[in-house]
Parts: sequence; C-alpha cells; structure tokens
Amino acid sequence: MRQNRVSPRAACGLSGRAGVWYSSSSGKDDDKQTTAEGGDTKGGKGDGKEGGGSGDGGATTGEAKEKAPAATGSKVLFQVPSPKVPKGTTSIPISGSWLTDSVYAKSGLSEITGYDRGTGTKKWTLDLPGPVCTATPHLTEDNKTAIVHKPAMPTAQDPKSCTEVAVIDLEAGTKVWSKTAKSGTMPISFNNVTLSGGTVAAGSTSGGAAWDVATGDERWAPKTSDSCYDAGYGGGPKLVAVRKCGSYDQRQLHIQTVDPTSGDVLAEYKMDEGIEYAAVVSTDPLVVAADVGDSAGDGSGISDFFSIDSKTGKLRARLSAPGDEFAARCDGIYKVENCSGVTVGNDRLYIATEEHDSGGESYSQTNEVVAFDLATGKQTGQRADAGENYEIYPLRMDGPNVIAYKRPPYDKGGQIVSIDGESFKETLLMENPSTEAVRDVESRMSPEYSEIQYGQGGLYMSSVYASDFTSREKEYSVIAFGTE
Repeated sequence: MRQNRVSPRAACGLSGRAGVWYSSSSGKDDDKQTTAEGGDTKGGKGDGKEGGGSGDGGATTGEAKEKAPAATGSKVLFQVPSPKVPKGTTSIPISGSWLTDSVYAKSGLSEITGYDRGTGTKKWTLDLPGPVCTATPHLTEDNKTAIVHKPAMPTAQDPKSCTEVAVIDLEAGTKVWSKTAKSGTMPISFNNVTLSGGTVAAGSTSGGAAWDVATGDERWAPKTSDSCYDAGYGGGPKLVAVRKCGSYDQRQLHIQTVDPTSGDVLAEYKMDEGIEYAAVVSTDPLVVAADVGDSAGDGSGISDFFSIDSKTGKLRARLSAPGDEFAARCDGIYKVENCSGVTVGNDRLYIATEEHDSGGESYSQTNEVVAFDLATGKQTGQRADAGENYEIYPLRMDGPNVIAYKRPPYDKGGQIVSIDGESFKETLLMENPSTEAVRDVESRMSPEYSEIQYGQGGLYMSSVYASDFTSREKEYSVIAFGTE
C-alpha cells in the first residue's frame, strides 16, 4: 500500500510516491463508459469527461448507442425547484448529477434525491449532514458513485470543511460508507474525488487518499514527510494523479498513471516547471489540459493540451489551444476532472471553438466543434458547424460518435446532436420546445457552468449552485426533456 512504501519521497519520482475526473462537462445510462470495477471503456456516458479508448492508441470501444427517434421534438419531462438556502447564506454548492437506466439523481442542499428519469417522481431521498462539495461523474457497474460532503450545514461563523468522502448507491438511494483522512492530526478538506478500478480517490492541497469502493478500507493516505502531494485525480478507465512537487516558486506537476489498488506509479510525465495547475480531460487515452504561463487570458484554464502515453509517460503531442480561439474550460485548480466543451475519443480531441461572426451580411454568431489528432497534435480538418446563432458544445463520446449540445438563439429550443466521428455528419437527436417559459429555464443552464446529462432520449440539465442572488419568484435547479 502506498502509505507503507519504503522508497524515499524526496525526488518525487517513480520510486517514491505515497498518495494519489467535473460531465461538464460529465448521463450514465446503459452504455456505461467508465467503471470502477474494471478498466474498460464501454461506449459513452453522459459525464462528458472520457472519450473511450483502450491503450494509448485510443481506439474507441463499443458502438454508438444513441439513435435518432422517429420524432425529434422533445417535451419537458419534469422540473425541480431550486432549494432555498438558509438565512444568512448567499450560495451553497449543489454539484453532482447522475443518470442510470431508471434514475436521475441530483444533489440538493444537504441531500441527494433520485427521480424516475421519465416522470420526475421521487424514488428516494438520501439525507446528508451537510452539502455536497464535489462529486465524480463516474459510476461503477452496479451504479455506485462517490461524493465529498461537509459534516454539517455551514454557517457564517463556521463554514465547515469538505472532509467526508462517501460512496452512494444510486439504485437503492443509500450511503454505502463514509470516510475521512488526516494529514497529521487534522482532517483533510478534499477538493475533488473520482472512481477507477474499484478505488475511490480524493485529492487536496494536503495530499490524496484512497479507499476500496466496496468496503471503504483505506488504500493510501498522505504522510507528513511527503515533499510532494496529490492535488487531484482523474478516473474512469485508468487512475491518473496530478501530483505537485517543489516549492511554490519552483512548482512542478507530475502526471502519474497509478495502480488503483496499490497506488504504485505505472508511468509518469513531468510537466515543465512553472505550470501551476493541470486538469485531466481523459485518462485513456491520457490527455491533460493546462494554462501554460497564464497565457489563456480568458479564465478558461487552458492554453494547451498534452497527449501523454500512459504506458511510458512520454509526451505524444502538445496541442496548442489559445483561449481566444477555443471555448473549452477546465478547473485545474481544485476540481481536476471538471472540464467542459471538450471530449476525447478515436485518439482525437474534440473541442468547441469560440463564437465568431457567421459571415455574410447578417450579424449572427456561431461556432464549431473541431478535432485534433492526439498522435500529431495537429487539427484533422474535421468540423461540425453549430448553425446560425447556435453554439455547439461536445458533451461526451457515444462509441465513435460525439454527443453535443447546441445552445439555441433567443427564440428557439436547444438541440442534442450526434456527430459521426469520421464523416462529422450531424444527426439531430432532440430539439427542445421554443416556448418562452421553457426557454427561460433552459437558457439559465449554460453548458460551461451547469451539468448536462444525455442518454436514451433524455436530456437533464442542472445547476451547480443554489443561491439567494435572484429576486425571481420561481427558479429551477433541474429541467429534464425527453422524446417519445
């Protein structure tokens, strides 16, 4: 186990580590793409994080599951009112949403509720002592997932730390176990959590810890003697650690593929010194995003993507993605897996471009999804257009195809399309109602800052914060659409 390793840690290399992935954005339907029980990729899940692939060639496994219905027009299945935050509290995170064959589950203020995915009827409610701080989009084969939550409700005087790591059974609506870890004598406040290979792993500025999914038995925890620490993890087909070494002014990030049971490092890539943060876009094939030299300039956290061979730790290619040209976003500071506007599959990276003029005499705006080859780092020339006054965002892979959401113009409803991974032909899977009341709710669920799950003809959009900033009478934290 990692906490019992004998090798010295000073060099933070392959021989000395002792501690080790955000759907955007993240529906987990029958085509499970990432599992904690095995390491394979099975088509696509609606977490928007992994693209599939086995080995570093990234040949996407599985066939496309999402087919166009006879009628693509959708109806609103249900809406969930936003929870009221306690008096004196301005905002509370409610991140975390998951999709199974039968359940859509969503975090509330201090609970998780499972809804019938077709009708919105409550199937179960799991009460928690405090808010969910962060959650993984990944699921095990038997529909368990992992969250981090606070031990009690925060107050202005005591905001509480995110110390509790828990595994949730989304079918039964029960908590399987809840654990904490310490750095010295102090409980660790975790920033992120993920699943891979039967392991739950959580990272923080105090280091990382891991537990067995089924039993909750500890697999590793940080040691006070560590000179490096696991800031976060990417999960799914493989387990990847973003490990920070060195002093603040000479920081170096080590991107490590690790054995999810023992924590042993299987391969490592050392990023250039001075790169402070990195996000894991995909673990297989391994793709990491970073803002090199704070050059993105747009708050996206991305100036470059790094395609890494997870078997050897060697850099395959570096993909330049200037912030003024591309619309993907990653939170590499805290939630290492939290990326939106980008997905990976077919050994390619699919990314949304920034909005630009449509051209011609109109004043309309549009954007595209384009592809990069992960072996060469070059664009492939493939492009899927959003259409006039639409914005397109890749959500996830569906076998070899890309599932994307199109944010609509002011007078239309949003769309879900499937983009063929080779021809880039777009197939419309869903178009939402254009009535003002529906548009008003949908427009507030922006792809950059909301959770969007799609699977089996159902689209589920949800907020990640509940707040008292609004003066509106009716706010919704979830809106669900479905086709016949």
